[in-house]
Amino acid sequence: MIYPKKLSSKKGDLVFKILLFSSVLLGIILFVINKLTTPNIPWATLTNAGIIYVWITVYYSIKKNTNIAGHVMIQAIAISLLMLFIDYKLGFEKWSLNISIPIVIMIANVTMLILTIVSHKKFIRYAIYQLIIVLFSMLPVILIGEKIVENIVLSIIASSISVVNLILTLSLSAKDVKDAIIRKFHM
Repeated sequence: MIYPKKLSSKKGDLVFKILLFSSVLLGIILFVINKLTTPNIPWATLTNAGIIYVWITVYYSIKKNTNIAGHVMIQAIAISLLMLFIDYKLGFEKWSLNISIPIVIMIANVTMLILTIVSHKKFIRYAIYQLIIVLFSMLPVILIGEKIVENIVLSIIASSISVVNLILTLSLSAKDVKDAIIRKFHM
């Protein structure tokens, strides 16, 4: 069997730097074109936000010793911030808070549940990310209380799915959690 040649770390670093430089250059070019052609429409800011989002994803993906639950958490937070930024730049109609962030929360929770079901023995490795996603999922409820979110139903569904997901995950992995606590605290 023939395996592909692996890039050396020096070549990999060079490729990374070239791509990063190209992205910065592209962002500057887009900004200049935007200011020269349509200065009243902030499309270059939106594309640059997309480029930053891609780099967050790339950086976190190539970082060593990260598990898939960490990717789910980072993606949920990064895409939510991107949607919030796009909504803000387009006049803040609150579609990001009312629709997109609750949907992202639901998808992140369903993904975490599937991860737990598929590999419940590794739940301890996912637990901190699961808790962060649950805390992040409570944000729509807080925003409902502050009268910022208008679509109450979708936000409550997203937060409820998060709580139910945490309960299901804990019940599916209860024995493993108990064993890990005993092992960690020498009980």
